[in-house]
Amino acid sequence: MIATTSPTLAEQRTLLENISWSTFETLLDEIGDKRGYRIAYDEGMLEIMAPIYQHEHYKIQSARFIVILAEELDIEIKSAGSTTLKRKIVKKGIEPDNCYYIQNEPAVRGAQELDLETAPPPDLAIEIDITSSSLNKFAIYSALGVPELWRYNGRVLKFYQLVDGEYIEIACSIAFPFLSAAEMAGFFDRTRTTGEIALLKSFRSWVKEKIES
Repeated sequence: MIATTSPTLAEQRTLLENISWSTFETLLDEIGDKRGYRIAYDEGMLEIMAPIYQHEHYKIQSARFIVILAEELDIEIKSAGSTTLKRKIVKKGIEPDNCYYIQNEPAVRGAQELDLETAPPPDLAIEIDITSSSLNKFAIYSALGVPELWRYNGRVLKFYQLVDGEYIEIACSIAFPFLSAAEMAGFFDRTRTTGEIALLKSFRSWVKEKIES
């Protein structure tokens, strides 16, 4: 069964049912990573999402924010982008908008590929969901063991921490403890009204002030 939704100014999502794990892996191998859509898989359900301009804008800006945070804190990170995160044992897989190794960066620094059967999951994943997914992405990330998740829907930014297999909303980031969701949300909102370079300069100055205070 195939269900497609394409609301105005929203990502187009196609949901496929009864997709085996072997078919999912074959699909990933055949299409490779040179494509313009995201895939999520949950025990036979496969969602394919084609992002729009608004989605990509927030994705790019969030990546820049993370780099600035790491630079100003003088910490190493390993950016994994939209790498497919998957584990056969739980029959779940997902491609975040951005994900990062921060606390566990040394464990994957020299890795040429990522295998969650042997490597730790990314410390932080970021999801830009302008429209709601057909799948429970929290359940997917939880099964993969991602400790921290940021979710932005174009209006509201929330931080979540994985606790006993469930995501709970938290006020401040685990990876960047001085950073609150409320403060970070303000910079996400300003992407709609402020030039990119001016916003990044403003964000860097703000981070420096937070660190020095």
